[in-house]
Amino acid sequence: MTGTTSAYTGVLRDGVTGAEVAEAEAYRPSASALARGVHVHASPVYDLTGITALPAPGAGPGVFRFASLLPVEPSGPLVSLGEGGTPLVPVPRAGAAVGLPSLLVKDESRNPTWSYKDRLAAVAVTKALQQGHDTVVVASTGNHGAATAAYAARAGLRCVVLTVASVPETMKTLMQSSGADVVAFDDPRDRWVVMRAGVEERGWVPVSGYVSPPSGSNPFGVDGYKTLAYEIWEQLGGRVPDAVVAPVAYGDGVAGTLRGFQDLVALGLADDVPRMVAAEPFGPHVAALRDGFAPGASVPAGPTVAFSIGSSTATWQAWDALRSSGGAAATADDEQVMRAQSALAAAEGMYLEASSVITYAVLPDLVARGELGADDTVVLLGTSTGLKDVGATAARLAPVPVIAPTLAAFDAAAGRG
Repeated sequence: MTGTTSAYTGVLRDGVTGAEVAEAEAYRPSASALARGVHVHASPVYDLTGITALPAPGAGPGVFRFASLLPVEPSGPLVSLGEGGTPLVPVPRAGAAVGLPSLLVKDESRNPTWSYKDRLAAVAVTKALQQGHDTVVVASTGNHGAATAAYAARAGLRCVVLTVASVPETMKTLMQSSGADVVAFDDPRDRWVVMRAGVEERGWVPVSGYVSPPSGSNPFGVDGYKTLAYEIWEQLGGRVPDAVVAPVAYGDGVAGTLRGFQDLVALGLADDVPRMVAAEPFGPHVAALRDGFAPGASVPAGPTVAFSIGSSTATWQAWDALRSSGGAAATADDEQVMRAQSALAAAEGMYLEASSVITYAVLPDLVARGELGADDTVVLLGTSTGLKDVGATAARLAPVPVIAPTLAAFDAAAGRG
């Protein structure tokens, strides 16, 4: 494989009906879909004929090492900040504590803006640049906006970020620091009103979803998450894990990652895909797996420390990824999430954002239900660093004591001796 030709065919497929839609309509809901209250669940289509291996390291910058398996033109321009290639870290002590000795974390906090959203942003912004657009827009509570702003700056494109007034100041700072036009709303739903108007009236390219009920993000960008599967397969020595546990709101990550594993099966490099498992605060995908997917169906929701994934509504793409892989979904409340954050950091030195470490918080429930077992190799997607919301952690910690310069004072403060 030379990496100079893309397997992307230029066609997107509607996951609900199987109907094909033109690439030019990829950023816009169809009239019939809107009438049903459903977005077009489009995903790029590839012709993998003749491909027998993944591109070698160094075949392209960042995730574009895999450009021939992404919906972009490999000859460029490619918008990269060196994302991807993140470590797959064994966490044996944390795993033993929940009955999963073969537990690993794909540490996406090592990406340029400290989250896995960089994979989506790199591909979505590259596609927008290659198609000749000048403005991208995203509705985000933090990580998605920070990533899109950074990659738009790298590409020389204008970026509009529509966020929520209640998000941590760190998140707002990260979005603004890359030069984006950032505005906030008290009601999160108002973001989609403005975003859709910008898409339809001004030609802005949406990098996130912008319809209600939600359906997921830019379909080209979602395929950036395929690179997670490719890397995990390589890092496990050419095999797939038994399960991948991902934090889920609208399911971009779980859907895109599964597509990558499906590519590996289609290429003859793997026999099957892993079970995809959703971790969430309120359980819309738990309900969808139990009752079947119903567009617009919702569950009770409220404030959560895992604010980035605090959705009350399931999406078709996430439900389909969970269902088709034989996967599952589980919930954790704020106390469980913050205990998990502390436990993982103390046991393994990995400090993940609440919306990310929820994957560790749900493991006891999944083990108790028999969804995961001691013989399983389980990968958690560590999607973002705890440095994005230090305040949530600090609020639960005791003040650091100020002591006299003696070991006796240290022992007293540390509870020793």
